[in-house]
Amino acid sequence: MLSGLSANAVLAKARGMHGKCLTKQNFSDLLMCKSISEIAYYLKNRTHYNGVLSNVNEIDVSRSELEVVLKQKLFEDCSALGKYGASVGERFSDYLMRRSEIEQIMHSLILINSGRADGYTLYMPEYLQKKTHINVEALGQMKTFDDLLKALDHTPYQKLVEPFRPGPGELLDYTKVENALYTYLYSEVFAMINKHYKGSAAKQLREIFSSYLDLDNYVRIVRMKTYYHAPPEAIREALLPFSTIRKSFLEDMINAKSEEEIQAIMAKTSPGKRYLKGGETLEDDIPLRVQYATCRHDIHFSTHSSVVMLSYIFIKQAEIYDIINIIEGVRYQLPASRVSKLLTIFNF
Repeated sequence: MLSGLSANAVLAKARGMHGKCLTKQNFSDLLMCKSISEIAYYLKNRTHYNGVLSNVNEIDVSRSELEVVLKQKLFEDCSALGKYGASVGERFSDYLMRRSEIEQIMHSLILINSGRADGYTLYMPEYLQKKTHINVEALGQMKTFDDLLKALDHTPYQKLVEPFRPGPGELLDYTKVENALYTYLYSEVFAMINKHYKGSAAKQLREIFSSYLDLDNYVRIVRMKTYYHAPPEAIREALLPFSTIRKSFLEDMINAKSEEEIQAIMAKTSPGKRYLKGGETLEDDIPLRVQYATCRHDIHFSTHSSVVMLSYIFIKQAEIYDIINIIEGVRYQLPASRVSKLLTIFNF
C-alpha cells in the first residue's frame, strides 16, 4: 500500500496529466487534417504529444511510425506516474507490456494465415523492445509457425500458442489462439488485483476490467452469430472466462436466433442495464467506450491512487486509439463525418 503522501501525489499527478488530454476541439481539428504529415504536425505543435514527437520529422513520417510513437506516450506516462507510486506503476506497466506483446503475436498470426509473413511490421514502442523477452529480431524475420515459436522461446506465450499448430494445408485457428492469450492476460490481471488490493479499491479495479470483458463477450456473441453464423459450441469457445453475466443469460444469447434477440437478452442482465443504452446499435468499440466512461468517472471521483492511475492509463489509451482511427481515415480517404462516428472521446 502507498503511504498517504505518495497516494496523494499519484492522485494529483494523474489528474493533472488528465487535464492535458486532447479536447473535443483538438479532435475536430484533427478530423480536418488531410494527410499523415498534417496530423503529425498538429500533434507535435499543438498538443502534449510534442515531447514524444520532438525527434519525428512530420514531413515524411509514415503511418506505422506515427502509431508506434503515439503508443510510446502511453508507456512514458505510466512510467511518469510510477515515480510517485513505484509498485503500482510497475504492475500496470506489466499489464501494458503483456497486452502489447499479445498484439504483436496476433499481428504475426494474421500474416502467417494470409501467407504474407514477410510483410511483418513491428508495432512495439522502443521502450518495450528493450524490456520484452520476445525475440523481436526473430519475429521480424519469421516465415512460418515454427519461426514464431522460436521468437517466443523463454516466454509464457510459446506454450500457449504451440498447441494450436495448424496441420499441413490448414489455417491456424486465430480465434482459439486469441482466446488462450487473452485468458492468460486477464488471469494475471485479476490475480494481481486479488493479491495487492482490498476493499473498494479492489472492487473498482475489477469493475474497470469486468465491464470491458462483459461487453467484449457480448460483442463476440453478436459478431459470431450474425456475421459468421457460428454454431453454439464455437461461440462458447470464443468467449473469455471472466464474465459477471449469469451463465443462463450467456447461454440464451448464444442460442438466440437474431441480433435483436441477443440485444433483448443482454438488456435484462446487470451489465446490459448499466452500460447499454436502449436501442444502441452494435459496434465493436462498445467495450472500449464503456471502459472509457467508467474510467472518466473514476478519475474524478475515486479516492484510490491505483484506480485513478489505471483510469488515466485507459483514458489515454482511448485517446490514442481515436487518433489512430483518424490516421486510418486519412489513409483510406474517408470523409471526416464517417471517421468521427468511430471515435470514443469525441462522441462522449
